[in-house]
Amino acid sequence: MANVAKPSLIERLTSEDGIGARVVRSSASIALGNGASQALRLVSNLILSRILFPEAFGLMALVTVFITGLQMLSDAGTSPSIMRHERGDNSRFLNTAWSIQVLRGVFLCLVTIAIAPLVAALYDEPLLAQLLPVAGFSLLITGLTPTRYETYLRHLRAVRVTVLDLVSQAINIAAVVVLAWWLQSVWALVFGTILGAAARVTVLHAFLDGHVDQFRINREDAAEIITFGRWIFLSSISGFIVLQGDKAILGAYLSLAALGIYNIGYFMGIFAAQLTDAVQAKVLIPLYRETSVATSNYDVPVVRRLRLLLSGAGLALLGLFALGGTVIIEVLYDPRYASAGLIVVLIACAQMMGLASKVYDQAALAYGDSRGFFIVVAARAMVQTTLLWVGAEIFGVAGALVGQGLALLAAHVGSIILARKHNCWDPLHDCLIIGGAFALSAGAVFVHRDSLIAFLASGV
Repeated sequence: MANVAKPSLIERLTSEDGIGARVVRSSASIALGNGASQALRLVSNLILSRILFPEAFGLMALVTVFITGLQMLSDAGTSPSIMRHERGDNSRFLNTAWSIQVLRGVFLCLVTIAIAPLVAALYDEPLLAQLLPVAGFSLLITGLTPTRYETYLRHLRAVRVTVLDLVSQAINIAAVVVLAWWLQSVWALVFGTILGAAARVTVLHAFLDGHVDQFRINREDAAEIITFGRWIFLSSISGFIVLQGDKAILGAYLSLAALGIYNIGYFMGIFAAQLTDAVQAKVLIPLYRETSVATSNYDVPVVRRLRLLLSGAGLALLGLFALGGTVIIEVLYDPRYASAGLIVVLIACAQMMGLASKVYDQAALAYGDSRGFFIVVAARAMVQTTLLWVGAEIFGVAGALVGQGLALLAAHVGSIILARKHNCWDPLHDCLIIGGAFALSAGAVFVHRDSLIAFLASGV
């Protein structure tokens, strides 16, 4: 009998429908998609930094803090509910989730109008009273996102949604660049927020197959989503502090120009962390759900390998930015943004310290433990805010970022407790990732030691 050639690893990964193959395909498409997305953002920033002034980026950074904050502070947990719930493919459940999402969008739009004068007074920037209400319309539009997006991710079919996200982003960037050239003001960035949301919703509705959302609310489904989502809501408050607390605090210490330069550095330094978070959020919840003890597909070695692969890839990318952040800024931006290079280095180092924790957060959500997830994220936010503020008081921006890194490392204790609760703690993973983070951070500090000492001494 003739020997039948075994398919190669590449052929198996691209054609098989097993959990491992689907995770690899989804992870690869999300990673490539987010890499391409960040590349598009970089091109956009490079063009816009030559058209607009740093003050425009500073104003937009404050607008983004509050728009992002409102999104996170009102998170009802509809997305993780669809991805993890046993009725996540049921039309009635999907209609209820979408209806809650739409109502949330309307509510958030009204809130931005209400808080705009208060925010303008808080930062003594009258223009914010006009910018925020306009930007708030993007929240209403985002509420119309179809649940088909989460359904695709639920079944680890991430390729199409990734491509569509990129298409909508490209449309948005082209529109913003044209608006910036025409208006020469921060309004181009604000209108771009609305156009970006509209482009994404339109593209997703047009090119994703499956359930067509209708505005209908079932009490039983709504009660389940809200019960699960109440802890997601509280977690999102803490998550907002973790992700946006630096800009909210530093906005009180820095001029608009300095805040704009910080925002450029922040974007570059946070790139690898956001890429890792995006892959893990979209892949690990379905992975944990499909390989849980409650299913017949329980496979601990697969989960461990994929978990280490995701964290290791994020660590390598963050290390690259930690070691070469100043060179990246020097090559890509003009001299006005030179100090952003050290911000890239410090942010990348800080984010490496929290990298080992992220994989356990997603496990808690997959197993329905939104309360445990909230407790860990809240503790992380409390420690980070405290150390970030203390660092800013003593050493300015550099001290704030060093404090952030120490906080993320200290908060890992809570992640270990959560992981042990769900029997998914992996000491080898933590030792390798945290050890690698220390080694790469030490290398980055050594390479940039003279500049970092001067930056700390400046107190900027």
